[in-house]
Amino acid sequence: MGLLGRAVVTVLPLMPRFMVGWVSRRYHAGEDLSSAVKTMRRLEGEGACFTIDVLGEEITTMEEATFFVEEYGRVLEAIIDTGIDANLSLKPTAFGLLIDPTIAEGSIEKLVRKAAGNDIFVRLDMEDHRVTQPTIDLVARMHDRGLSNIGTVLQGRLHRTLGDIEKISEILGSAADHRICKGIYLEPENIAFTGRSDITSATNQAIDAALDCGAYVGIASHDTNIVKHSLTALEDRGMGPGIPDPRELAGPQRPGKGPGYEFQMLLGVRGDIRRRLAKQGHRTRVYLPYGSKWYEYGVRRLRENPDVAWHITKALFFPWSNRR
Repeated sequence: MGLLGRAVVTVLPLMPRFMVGWVSRRYHAGEDLSSAVKTMRRLEGEGACFTIDVLGEEITTMEEATFFVEEYGRVLEAIIDTGIDANLSLKPTAFGLLIDPTIAEGSIEKLVRKAAGNDIFVRLDMEDHRVTQPTIDLVARMHDRGLSNIGTVLQGRLHRTLGDIEKISEILGSAADHRICKGIYLEPENIAFTGRSDITSATNQAIDAALDCGAYVGIASHDTNIVKHSLTALEDRGMGPGIPDPRELAGPQRPGKGPGYEFQMLLGVRGDIRRRLAKQGHRTRVYLPYGSKWYEYGVRRLRENPDVAWHITKALFFPWSNRR
């Protein structure tokens, strides 16, 4: 897979844009909000709920942040108007976290407040290690202001993640809400696990730790080993579809949430697993990106993590194993 990934990254600049678009179209919901709504309408029949991401991330000027502030406002209105079971996923650097943290925080807070008034959850995506602590701190400050409808993503591959789970749980208690994933950013060996089996093991440990802290846990992985581990972990703790969360440290079930956990999948990836979990009664959420920055999104993801090319190859040559 490594050789394939490197080969794809090497030829990427030579590929016509339309070809990249043909490959990537299954992984995003289109270029505009109306396309995203149509995709959600189609998939909600499969028992899915959604988290909506407007494509684009780290900006270079604060003027660029205006687009994300306005577009996420439109997304929020669309969720309210349509009644679709969806929440928001924001990248803090798209709001200017690395340029003007104060303005970025103010913009995010306004969205979170409006979302809170409509029982809509907001997830702060976790980006590379430069913003790990600032993102966690931002969530904590929102909770201090009475906004408990916000949580972040924690990446299993980072050495610090188990400690972060413990610290966040101490601060937020039963209001802690994590999406646990492997993480796509390739970080240095001194701060992250780099071997496939080590990353998988660390992610499983993070899921266990988050469950044991009483946090709400979004299990975000297409790795069958992690899904199997999570199902066993839930069963061992007496958790499952239709069962009230039995954990002593957990809070009451919140609107738009499952009984202490849910499974999350990227749009276009391992729809077979998602549908099977939904049929078993588990709450399943599709991470649904859309926007005009689809080309930059796809190219950047491939350059950051060439192993993603393996998933693309499987989708092209074995489409029946990877339906949306």
